[in-house]
Amino acid sequence: MLLGIDIGATKVALAVADDAGQIVARSRRPTGSTRRPADDVARITEAARALIAEVGTRAGALHAVGISVPGPLDARTGTVLRPPNLPSWDAVPLRAWVEEALEAPVRLENDANAAALAEWRFGAGRGVDDMLLLTMSTGVGAGLILGGRLHAGHFGTAGEVGHVPVEWGGEPCLCGLHGCLEAYTGGAAWTLRLRAITPADSRVCALAGGQDGITPEHLVAAAREGDAFAVGEMERWNEYLARAIVNLTMLLAPQVVVLGTIARAAGERLCLGPVRKRVAQQVWSHQAPTLRIVAAELGDELPYRAGIGVAMQGLAPA
Repeated sequence: MLLGIDIGATKVALAVADDAGQIVARSRRPTGSTRRPADDVARITEAARALIAEVGTRAGALHAVGISVPGPLDARTGTVLRPPNLPSWDAVPLRAWVEEALEAPVRLENDANAAALAEWRFGAGRGVDDMLLLTMSTGVGAGLILGGRLHAGHFGTAGEVGHVPVEWGGEPCLCGLHGCLEAYTGGAAWTLRLRAITPADSRVCALAGGQDGITPEHLVAAAREGDAFAVGEMERWNEYLARAIVNLTMLLAPQVVVLGTIARAAGERLCLGPVRKRVAQQVWSHQAPTLRIVAAELGDELPYRAGIGVAMQGLAPA
Protein backbone atom coordinates (compact mmCIF):
# COMPACT_ATOMS: atom_id res chain seq x y z
CA MET A 1 0.00 0.00 0.00
CA LEU A 2 0.99 3.62 -0.55
CA LEU A 3 0.40 6.70 1.58
CA GLY A 4 0.28 10.19 0.11
CA ILE A 5 0.51 13.38 2.19
CA ASP A 6 -0.01 16.87 0.78
CA ILE A 7 0.98 19.62 3.24
CA GLY A 8 -0.23 23.11 2.42
CA ALA A 9 -0.46 26.42 4.23
CA THR A 10 -4.04 25.78 5.36
CA LYS A 11 -4.71 22.07 4.93
CA VAL A 12 -3.19 18.60 4.98
CA ALA A 13 -4.66 16.03 2.58
CA LEU A 14 -3.91 12.34 3.08
CA ALA A 15 -4.68 9.35 0.88
CA VAL A 16 -4.08 5.61 1.04
CA ALA A 17 -3.79 3.80 -2.30
CA ASP A 18 -2.86 0.43 -3.68
CA ASP A 19 0.44 0.05 -5.52
CA ALA A 20 -1.25 0.97 -8.82
CA GLY A 21 -2.29 4.33 -7.35
CA GLN A 22 -5.98 3.53 -6.84
CA ILE A 23 -7.09 5.51 -3.80
CA VAL A 24 -8.99 3.49 -1.20
CA ALA A 25 -9.25 6.05 1.62
CA ARG A 26 -8.68 9.76 2.08
CA SER A 27 -8.94 12.48 4.69
CA ARG A 28 -8.37 16.20 5.00
CA ARG A 29 -7.65 18.37 8.03
CA PRO A 30 -6.51 21.93 8.71
CA THR A 31 -2.75 22.36 8.85
CA GLY A 32 -3.27 24.20 12.16
CA SER A 33 0.44 24.83 12.71
CA THR A 34 1.46 24.99 16.37
CA ARG A 35 4.66 26.79 15.30
CA ARG A 36 6.47 23.75 16.72
CA PRO A 37 7.34 21.63 13.67
CA ALA A 38 7.88 18.42 15.61
CA ASP A 39 4.38 18.70 17.08
CA ASP A 40 2.91 19.56 13.66
CA VAL A 41 4.49 16.48 12.09
CA ALA A 42 3.37 14.28 14.99
CA ARG A 43 -0.23 15.37 14.39
CA ILE A 44 0.10 14.62 10.67
CA THR A 45 1.52 11.14 11.25
CA GLU A 46 -1.19 10.45 13.84
CA ALA A 47 -3.83 11.32 11.23
CA ALA A 48 -1.99 9.09 8.75
CA ARG A 49 -2.06 6.11 11.14
CA ALA A 50 -5.78 6.66 11.71
CA LEU A 51 -6.44 6.62 7.96
CA ILE A 52 -4.34 3.48 7.50
CA ALA A 53 -6.28 1.80 10.29
CA GLU A 54 -9.51 2.64 8.46
CA VAL A 55 -8.54 0.29 5.64
CA GLY A 56 -7.16 -2.35 7.96
CA THR A 57 -3.54 -1.95 6.93
CA ARG A 58 -0.75 -1.90 9.47
CA ALA A 59 1.78 0.95 9.17
CA GLY A 60 4.52 -1.63 8.72
CA ALA A 61 2.81 -2.92 5.57
CA LEU A 62 3.30 0.36 3.74
CA HIS A 63 5.57 0.11 0.71
CA ALA A 64 6.16 3.87 0.35
CA VAL A 65 5.09 7.28 1.59
CA GLY A 66 5.09 10.31 -0.70
CA ILE A 67 4.94 13.86 0.63
CA SER A 68 4.15 17.04 -1.28
CA VAL A 69 5.22 20.16 0.59
CA PRO A 70 5.89 23.80 -0.37
CA GLY A 71 9.50 24.60 -1.21
CA PRO A 72 12.22 25.43 -0.74
CA LEU A 73 13.40 22.01 0.33
CA ASP A 74 16.32 19.64 -0.15
CA ALA A 75 14.76 16.48 -1.59
CA ARG A 76 18.07 14.62 -1.29
CA THR A 77 18.12 14.88 2.50
CA GLY A 78 14.35 15.17 2.97
CA THR A 79 14.69 18.55 4.70
CA VAL A 80 12.16 21.40 4.47
CA LEU A 81 13.95 24.76 4.29
CA ARG A 82 11.55 27.39 5.67
CA PRO A 83 8.68 27.70 3.17
CA PRO A 84 7.10 31.19 3.22
CA ASN A 85 3.69 29.75 4.16
CA LEU A 86 5.13 27.57 6.95
CA PRO A 87 7.58 30.05 8.48
CA SER A 88 8.32 28.02 11.62
CA TRP A 89 9.43 25.04 9.50
CA ASP A 90 13.10 25.95 9.30
CA ALA A 91 15.46 23.07 8.37
CA VAL A 92 12.85 20.47 9.37
CA PRO A 93 14.03 16.87 8.80
CA LEU A 94 10.59 15.85 7.58
CA ARG A 95 11.58 12.63 5.84
CA ALA A 96 13.43 11.29 8.89
CA TRP A 97 10.60 12.15 11.27
CA VAL A 98 7.91 10.54 9.10
CA GLU A 99 10.02 7.45 8.39
CA GLU A 100 10.54 6.96 12.13
CA ALA A 101 6.83 7.43 12.89
CA LEU A 102 5.41 5.27 10.08
CA GLU A 103 8.26 2.76 9.60
CA ALA A 104 8.22 3.08 5.82
CA PRO A 105 10.45 4.72 3.19
CA VAL A 106 9.52 8.33 2.48
CA ARG A 107 10.08 10.47 -0.62
CA LEU A 108 9.70 14.25 -0.49
CA GLU A 109 9.02 16.64 -3.39
CA ASN A 110 8.06 20.28 -3.65
CA ASP A 111 4.43 20.92 -4.52
CA ALA A 112 5.11 21.80 -8.18
CA ASN A 113 7.03 18.56 -8.77
CA ALA A 114 4.37 16.58 -6.93
CA ALA A 115 1.61 18.18 -9.00
CA ALA A 116 3.50 17.29 -12.18
CA LEU A 117 3.83 13.67 -11.08
CA ALA A 118 0.10 13.56 -10.30
CA GLU A 119 -0.99 15.05 -13.65
CA TRP A 120 1.44 12.77 -15.47
CA ARG A 121 0.21 9.58 -13.84
CA PHE A 122 -3.47 10.38 -13.35
CA GLY A 123 -4.38 13.51 -15.30
CA ALA A 124 -3.61 15.53 -18.41
CA GLY A 125 -0.18 13.97 -18.99
CA ARG A 126 -1.15 10.31 -19.02
CA GLY A 127 0.67 8.26 -21.63
CA VAL A 128 3.46 10.72 -22.50
CA ASP A 129 7.16 10.74 -21.66
CA ASP A 130 7.82 14.48 -21.85
CA MET A 131 5.47 16.85 -20.05
CA LEU A 132 5.71 20.27 -18.42
CA LEU A 133 3.28 21.43 -15.75
CA LEU A 134 3.06 25.16 -15.03
CA THR A 135 1.44 26.09 -11.73
CA MET A 136 -0.20 29.40 -12.56
CA SER A 137 -1.27 30.44 -9.07
CA THR A 138 0.05 33.00 -6.54
CA GLY A 139 3.43 32.49 -8.14
CA VAL A 140 4.56 30.51 -11.17
CA GLY A 141 6.40 27.23 -10.81
CA ALA A 142 6.86 24.14 -12.91
CA GLY A 143 7.33 20.42 -12.69
CA LEU A 144 9.27 18.73 -15.48
CA ILE A 145 8.71 15.14 -16.63
CA LEU A 146 11.47 14.33 -19.13
CA GLY A 147 12.05 10.92 -20.61
CA GLY A 148 9.40 9.43 -18.35
CA ARG A 149 11.09 10.64 -15.14
CA LEU A 150 10.78 13.65 -12.88
CA HIS A 151 13.64 16.03 -13.62
CA ALA A 152 14.55 17.87 -10.41
CA GLY A 153 17.97 19.19 -11.41
CA HIS A 154 20.86 20.15 -9.15
CA PHE A 155 19.69 20.58 -5.54
CA GLY A 156 16.15 19.94 -6.73
CA THR A 157 15.74 23.46 -8.11
CA ALA A 158 14.82 22.70 -11.72
CA GLY A 159 11.51 24.16 -12.83
CA GLU A 160 11.84 27.76 -11.64
CA VAL A 161 9.97 28.85 -14.74
CA GLY A 162 8.48 31.81 -12.91
CA HIS A 163 11.88 33.47 -13.07
CA VAL A 164 12.54 32.94 -16.75
CA PRO A 165 12.75 36.46 -18.27
CA VAL A 166 9.95 37.35 -20.68
CA GLU A 167 10.74 41.08 -20.84
CA TRP A 168 14.35 42.25 -20.55
CA GLY A 169 14.59 45.01 -17.95
CA GLY A 170 10.86 44.68 -17.31
CA GLU A 171 8.69 44.73 -14.20
CA PRO A 172 10.43 44.08 -10.87
CA CYS A 173 9.89 40.62 -9.40
CA LEU A 174 9.83 39.75 -5.70
CA CYS A 175 12.84 37.50 -6.32
CA GLY A 176 14.97 40.60 -6.98
CA LEU A 177 15.22 40.25 -10.77
CA HIS A 178 13.31 42.15 -13.46
CA GLY A 179 11.10 40.93 -16.29
CA CYS A 180 10.35 37.48 -14.80
CA LEU A 181 7.32 35.55 -16.02
CA GLU A 182 5.97 35.61 -12.46
CA ALA A 183 6.02 39.42 -12.45
CA TYR A 184 3.57 39.33 -15.38
CA THR A 185 1.46 36.21 -14.84
CA GLY A 186 1.77 35.30 -11.16
CA GLY A 187 -1.45 35.83 -9.24
CA ALA A 188 0.12 38.03 -6.57
CA ALA A 189 1.83 40.35 -9.05
CA TRP A 190 -1.22 40.49 -11.32
CA THR A 191 -3.45 41.35 -8.37
CA LEU A 192 -1.24 44.33 -7.50
CA ARG A 193 -1.27 45.51 -11.11
CA LEU A 194 -5.04 45.18 -11.44
CA ARG A 195 -5.71 47.09 -8.24
CA ALA A 196 -3.49 49.90 -9.49
CA ILE A 197 -4.71 50.26 -13.09
CA THR A 198 -8.30 48.97 -13.35
CA PRO A 199 -10.68 51.77 -14.39
CA ALA A 200 -13.33 52.59 -11.81
CA ASP A 201 -16.08 52.01 -14.38
CA SER A 202 -14.74 48.58 -15.38
CA ARG A 203 -16.88 45.50 -14.85
CA VAL A 204 -13.87 44.10 -12.98
CA CYS A 205 -14.27 46.81 -10.35
CA ALA A 206 -17.99 46.22 -10.10
CA LEU A 207 -17.57 42.47 -9.56
CA ALA A 208 -14.92 43.07 -6.91
CA GLY A 209 -16.89 45.75 -5.06
CA GLY A 210 -14.08 48.26 -5.55
CA GLN A 211 -10.45 48.37 -6.62
CA ASP A 212 -9.08 47.19 -3.28
CA GLY A 213 -10.85 43.85 -3.62
CA ILE A 214 -9.84 42.97 -7.18
CA THR A 215 -8.34 39.54 -7.85
CA PRO A 216 -7.56 37.67 -11.09
CA GLU A 217 -10.83 35.77 -10.62
CA HIS A 218 -12.76 39.03 -11.05
CA LEU A 219 -10.74 39.83 -14.16
CA VAL A 220 -11.50 36.44 -15.72
CA ALA A 221 -15.20 36.75 -14.88
CA ALA A 222 -15.39 40.23 -16.43
CA ALA A 223 -13.54 39.05 -19.55
CA ARG A 224 -16.17 36.31 -19.97
CA GLU A 225 -18.78 39.06 -20.01
CA GLY A 226 -16.86 40.94 -22.71
CA ASP A 227 -15.56 43.85 -20.62
CA ALA A 228 -13.04 45.64 -22.88
CA PHE A 229 -10.47 46.33 -20.16
CA ALA A 230 -10.62 42.74 -18.90
CA VAL A 231 -10.29 41.29 -22.39
CA GLY A 232 -7.23 43.44 -23.04
CA GLU A 233 -5.60 42.41 -19.76
CA MET A 234 -6.28 38.76 -20.51
CA GLU A 235 -4.60 39.15 -23.90
CA ARG A 236 -1.56 40.70 -22.24
CA TRP A 237 -1.39 37.84 -19.73
CA ASN A 238 -1.64 35.27 -22.53
CA GLU A 239 1.14 36.97 -24.46
CA TYR A 240 3.65 36.65 -21.63
CA LEU A 241 2.63 33.08 -20.88
CA ALA A 242 3.07 32.19 -24.56
CA ARG A 243 6.58 33.70 -24.59
CA ALA A 244 7.62 31.42 -21.76
CA ILE A 245 6.07 28.34 -23.38
CA VAL A 246 7.92 29.07 -26.63
CA ASN A 247 11.24 29.23 -24.74
CA LEU A 248 10.48 25.98 -22.93
CA THR A 249 9.38 24.27 -26.13
CA MET A 250 12.62 25.13 -27.90
CA LEU A 251 14.67 24.05 -24.90
CA LEU A 252 12.88 20.87 -23.77
CA ALA A 253 10.62 19.78 -26.68
CA PRO A 254 7.70 18.56 -24.53
CA GLN A 255 4.79 16.59 -25.90
CA VAL A 256 2.36 18.29 -23.52
CA VAL A 257 2.32 21.56 -21.57
CA VAL A 258 -0.21 21.42 -18.75
CA LEU A 259 -1.45 24.72 -17.30
CA GLY A 260 -2.97 25.00 -13.85
CA THR A 261 -5.05 27.36 -11.72
CA ILE A 262 -5.51 30.75 -13.47
CA ALA A 263 -5.16 29.30 -16.97
CA ARG A 264 -7.43 26.38 -16.09
CA ALA A 265 -10.05 28.77 -14.70
CA ALA A 266 -9.87 31.06 -17.74
CA GLY A 267 -10.51 28.10 -20.02
CA GLU A 268 -10.39 27.47 -23.74
CA ARG A 269 -11.77 30.71 -25.19
CA LEU A 270 -9.98 33.20 -22.95
CA CYS A 271 -6.65 31.46 -22.49
CA LEU A 272 -5.83 28.06 -23.97
CA GLY A 273 -6.90 28.79 -27.54
CA PRO A 274 -5.15 32.19 -27.77
CA VAL A 275 -1.99 30.82 -26.12
CA ARG A 276 -1.82 27.91 -28.57
CA LYS A 277 -2.15 30.33 -31.47
CA ARG A 278 0.64 32.58 -30.18
CA VAL A 279 2.95 29.65 -29.51
CA ALA A 280 2.31 28.15 -32.96
CA GLN A 281 3.41 31.42 -34.56
CA GLN A 282 6.79 31.31 -32.80
CA VAL A 283 7.89 27.68 -32.91
CA TRP A 284 8.97 25.63 -35.92
CA SER A 285 6.19 24.47 -38.20
CA HIS A 286 6.81 20.80 -37.44
CA GLN A 287 6.51 21.40 -33.67
CA ALA A 288 3.16 23.17 -33.46
CA PRO A 289 0.88 20.34 -34.70
CA THR A 290 2.20 17.84 -32.14
CA LEU A 291 2.56 20.13 -29.11
CA ARG A 292 -0.49 19.93 -26.86
CA ILE A 293 -1.21 22.85 -24.52
CA VAL A 294 -3.97 21.80 -22.17
CA ALA A 295 -5.55 22.59 -18.81
CA ALA A 296 -4.73 20.54 -15.73
CA GLU A 297 -7.36 17.87 -15.16
CA LEU A 298 -7.23 16.87 -11.52
CA GLY A 299 -8.74 19.93 -9.88
CA ASP A 300 -9.91 19.10 -6.34
CA GLU A 301 -8.36 15.63 -6.68
CA LEU A 302 -4.84 17.05 -6.94
CA PRO A 303 -3.99 17.21 -3.20
CA TYR A 304 -4.79 13.52 -2.79
CA ARG A 305 -3.06 12.48 -6.00
CA ALA A 306 0.07 14.58 -5.45
CA GLY A 307 1.42 12.59 -2.52
CA ILE A 308 0.50 9.28 -4.16
CA GLY A 309 2.34 10.33 -7.32
CA VAL A 310 5.44 11.06 -5.24
CA ALA A 311 5.15 7.69 -3.47
CA MET A 312 4.90 5.87 -6.82
CA GLN A 313 7.98 7.72 -8.06
CA GLY A 314 9.78 6.46 -4.98
CA LEU A 315 8.92 2.90 -5.96
CA ALA A 316 10.03 3.34 -9.58
CA PRO A 317 13.40 1.88 -10.57
CA ALA A 318 16.23 4.40 -10.78
